[in-house]
Amino acid sequence: MPALVVIGSQWGDEGKGKVVDVFSSQSDYVVRYQGGSNAGHTLIVDGKKTVLHLVPSGVLHPNTKCIISTGVVLDIETLVQEIKALKANGLLQNDEQLLISDTATVLLSYHRRLDQAREQDAKNEKIGTTGKGIGPAYEDRASRKAILFGDLFSPDKLKEKLKKSIDEKNFLLEHKYKEEPVDIDKLFTDIQGWTEELRPYRCKNSPYEIHQALKADKKVLFEGAQGTLLDLLHGTYPFVTSSSTISGSACIGSGVGPNQIDKIVGITKAYTTRVGSGPFPTELDDEVGTHLGTVGHEFGATTGRKRRCGWLDLVALKYAIRINGITNLALMKIDVLSGLETVKLCTDYKVNGEKTSVYPTTPGDLSEVEPIYKEVPGWSEDISNAKSLQDLPANARSLISLIGAEVGIPIDVISVGPGRKQTIWVKPLF
Repeated sequence: MPALVVIGSQWGDEGKGKVVDVFSSQSDYVVRYQGGSNAGHTLIVDGKKTVLHLVPSGVLHPNTKCIISTGVVLDIETLVQEIKALKANGLLQNDEQLLISDTATVLLSYHRRLDQAREQDAKNEKIGTTGKGIGPAYEDRASRKAILFGDLFSPDKLKEKLKKSIDEKNFLLEHKYKEEPVDIDKLFTDIQGWTEELRPYRCKNSPYEIHQALKADKKVLFEGAQGTLLDLLHGTYPFVTSSSTISGSACIGSGVGPNQIDKIVGITKAYTTRVGSGPFPTELDDEVGTHLGTVGHEFGATTGRKRRCGWLDLVALKYAIRINGITNLALMKIDVLSGLETVKLCTDYKVNGEKTSVYPTTPGDLSEVEPIYKEVPGWSEDISNAKSLQDLPANARSLISLIGAEVGIPIDVISVGPGRKQTIWVKPLF
């Protein structure tokens, strides 16, 4: 079963885009299975940066077919802009390379406006949402009011569903948040234009397409967005995203059975970052935190917001490994640690005076933990050109071995820089 899931094992921003891009060169299909334009994957190839929000990262490889599946909330305005930018840069020249599921949820401007109005209204209790409309779009799906991608191609049905949805949204925007209402006629006209741009990518049965690929022993890579600790059910609620970010969502969002998945690759930084509000046990508000943020260029690809930085949290990482069933790890941005005299790993927590290695899931408990660290020597060498483990300083190799021993699964990919070629393959995964 040549199927592999790539999952973020922290609070997102782990470097999934680069890993998926590298794996895509060996893949026949890349399937995006959840989230929306709130996620940003930054890819750097031959010094050129490409930021993707909705199109799967495999688009940089012309022989890789990309599928946006049912579990994604699809901001069609953003998607059209993204496709045009890709084409302007010489990418996505073959329309058959991208497929969009007819049953994906459509996200429109009123979802974004409602999301932003709610966050503004929350004042001191803000969640830290990106304001991209993801939550309201998923709410429409759960309440059976969503407009699906396939609806765009039936204008009469679309206008009927649009009116029902907008009537409710306009009531909230006007009467609760004192905002201007949505102009349904203008939006309908805009949607018709975007629909024509997206028509070539329509896929009426994406689960069947994926099933046929797996049946033919094609290599299929399932790509998620955000990270494990932002999962709606298993993350640091309420400071989470609006979808399921764990590996099981790959099956649900794309429509394949769990027995089809061969490997689950967890992506983790050699340190930890978080954007927005919520608990963060290993957060550093000192020179080391500044070093990690500056050297690691820790600013959100979607929002531009500065990321909070801290030491690698192995308690949280082991939790992610457990609930995702992670079989292999990719360790990212270890090069950012170069220049630090010592490096710390959080191996345990202290909760109410008691030491524990078990990640707490009760809401609020994570805010009360005190991290317990293991400290190891750092290194000063520039490792960005390392091609193998042997090229790394002894202290860097020792750190990698320690992390692997603590979490109990192999580290098979090590990233020493943002470029596609700055990757050490300890063991092939496909």
